[in-house]
Amino acid sequence: MASLNQKQEIKVYNSLSGSKETFKPLLEGNVGMYVCGPTVYSNVHLGNVRTFMSFDMIFRYLKHLGYKVRYVRNITDAGHLTDDADEGEDKIAKKARLEQIEPMEVVQQYTIDFHTILQKFNCLPPSIEPTATGHIIEQIEIIKEIIDNGFAYEKNGSVYFDVLKFNESHDYGKLSGRNLEDMIANTRELTAQSEKKNAQDFALWKKAEPQHIMRWPSPWGDGFPGWHLECTAMSTKYLGEQFDIHGGGMDLKFPHHECEIAQSEASNGKNPVNYWLHANMLTLNGKKMSKSDGNNIFPAQIFTGDSPFLTKGFSPSVARFFVMQAHYRSVLDFSNDALLASEKGFNRLMEAVNLLEALPTSEKSSIDIETWKQSCYDAMNDDFNSPILIAQLFEAAKFIHQIKDGKASITQTDLEDFKTTIKAFVFDVLGLEDVNAAAEANTDKLNGAIELLIQLRKEARANKDFATSDQIRDHLLELGIQLKDGREGTTYTLS
Repeated sequence: MASLNQKQEIKVYNSLSGSKETFKPLLEGNVGMYVCGPTVYSNVHLGNVRTFMSFDMIFRYLKHLGYKVRYVRNITDAGHLTDDADEGEDKIAKKARLEQIEPMEVVQQYTIDFHTILQKFNCLPPSIEPTATGHIIEQIEIIKEIIDNGFAYEKNGSVYFDVLKFNESHDYGKLSGRNLEDMIANTRELTAQSEKKNAQDFALWKKAEPQHIMRWPSPWGDGFPGWHLECTAMSTKYLGEQFDIHGGGMDLKFPHHECEIAQSEASNGKNPVNYWLHANMLTLNGKKMSKSDGNNIFPAQIFTGDSPFLTKGFSPSVARFFVMQAHYRSVLDFSNDALLASEKGFNRLMEAVNLLEALPTSEKSSIDIETWKQSCYDAMNDDFNSPILIAQLFEAAKFIHQIKDGKASITQTDLEDFKTTIKAFVFDVLGLEDVNAAAEANTDKLNGAIELLIQLRKEARANKDFATSDQIRDHLLELGIQLKDGREGTTYTLS
């Protein structure tokens, strides 16, 4: 029997060609996917979370279709300078200097934050999560290859990629659609102290000044790798010199992803990626998010509601549902009103899902389940169009209410297929969680724990151990749980 991935043909929008293309993995039934991860020097940005959530949805759908997916998402823990023009401090080292702690303490703190936030949004962990500092040797080897092939030069302990030389035989700018001559014309002249031959050249290895904490030995002296090189080294190591999908935010297309292509072609002569996928940006109340002008919100604030932009807190699943209601390549505007509307839609969908188990069955189905089911696949096969999928799920919700009210009918066989499909797309593909069901489960656990404490208190009083009895009562009161002793026994209220 043919697997789902053989039955369903996916079209993806490839940033490299600027068009939708039929997705064909290099190795049938297997997918290699690399997504640029965070630079861990601060709390993860909500816009970045949107990107990771989008690729989590893509990862989930590919797995649902039966592909064996190796999903690699890196952690940048060194080499990303404050200025993308290869100047300034390392972002992590700067944070460490300001907080007077070790750089790896900064890395640890914000890597944990990143993982915690993504777990709350129910993102699956990648197959491999390599770090830049764990792959210094691989980066040095790639630099050696690029130098040997004549596309890089060493200057005073730093190594730079020669963009003009590379462009003589290759196409630098093919991903971003930029013309090198135009780039040169719009570039300011190099300063006298610059080591680069041309302003477009970028660092593969930077010499570490005496005050630079993060440094490694190399054939060119102590230094640290260039930001662009890290992803080339890690993607090549775990996915090979050529792989299927490379993802990231739209803002990484140039220069980061453009440089990745150049580095691969300069080192091994191969175009590294077949399909480049880019997620679009997230705005806040119609404006670009910015910490400096206060138009910013952190993911954790969504859950608590502790933000001037929100009237209340929202569950991670409601926020995820809000993100999935927009196509990953569309600009998405975040606002309190949009989240409130998403919460209503989310609750409506979950209410329908919870009605599935109690639906009556008939001898005939008045609904064509197979056609509806394929419409869900058609949505996702069209460049992972989650908003169209959600529209089809709301159609399903209408069917569910019609069946419940006796205005439509479904056979037992169709109902099983219907249930399986809805749950697969809602929970496995979109990655939503039924927060109301989870809350009920937690309430049951809480009730059980309180009843146990009431029983222990009862036994303490029977043994005239009033100190323990009072301690249980007082501690519960501090937690907002008030015990009331009556003729029928002890009851409690939550405040």
